[in-house]
Amino acid sequence: MNVIETTGLGKRYRRTWAVRDCTLAIPPGRVAALVGPNGAGKTTLMHMTVGLTRPTAGSVTVLGGVPAGSAGALNRVAFVAQDAPLYRNLPVADMLHLARNLNGRWDQERAEARLATLKIPFSSRIGRLSGGQQAQVALTIAMARSPELLILDEPLAALDPLARHEFLASLMEVTAEDGLSVLFSSHVISELERVADYLVVLADGHVQVMGDVEELLAAHLLLIGPAAEIGELTRPLSVVHSRRAEVQAQVLVRLPAPSGRAGAAPVPPGWQAFPVTLEELVLAYLREPGVSALPGPVPLRAGGGGEPAR
Repeated sequence: MNVIETTGLGKRYRRTWAVRDCTLAIPPGRVAALVGPNGAGKTTLMHMTVGLTRPTAGSVTVLGGVPAGSAGALNRVAFVAQDAPLYRNLPVADMLHLARNLNGRWDQERAEARLATLKIPFSSRIGRLSGGQQAQVALTIAMARSPELLILDEPLAALDPLARHEFLASLMEVTAEDGLSVLFSSHVISELERVADYLVVLADGHVQVMGDVEELLAAHLLLIGPAAEIGELTRPLSVVHSRRAEVQAQVLVRLPAPSGRAGAAPVPPGWQAFPVTLEELVLAYLREPGVSALPGPVPLRAGGGGEPAR
């Protein structure tokens, strides 16, 4: 059972496809990071997943086959948009009251206890709260609905570093307590590494990378060695991205199965191998939108476009 599954999913606005031929599967119980450049289709994908936007092509289901946006999904999926849609003139207590009246499932005790723990005053108007506090109120409302799937669209975008840290800590707490599944979109890749155990990268409206974070990291290596030998290096390996200077080159490679793990891959003479961070992995694929890392055999490839080292 996948908590989100799409097949050939597409959304077209007039002549422009925001998402096209998007096929993905996210297992249950994961915190899945959704990453991609601006215009890649992340928000459109999320809107189709929660039923705010109707697909032009293909299908999307949630929670093991329930049609997205259907009556069977509405009370089981919670969505927090980038701008934390709250009524700025309402006091916090009234915002909770409104949310309680609008939702079929609601845990008032949990909502009040959580905001009290965060020391967010119930009498303060939403517009007078800090960005971090507003984000926490939005997350509290989502969690009071007791969802099975939580979808967050850029909740860190307007937050300062401390507020981002506190929000992510809160997110980890509630996911651990409830065992729910999360799809989390953000540009702050270094901070996603703290919370995400599944990765989806979108490029030009389709899935470029998908899989378990640990497995993806183990299946990639950063090799540093003599630039003159890069041609020999790339013949047996699938190169994601390369950077060259006159003397030295950096090459991020994907290891072919069955070696599949960094420790099992032979390092060519004269080259050094280093583990890859999530940020290095994501940035390498974003720089090479024509390269993909999807489940299945690894295609051999003699070099990814590459760029001069800086």
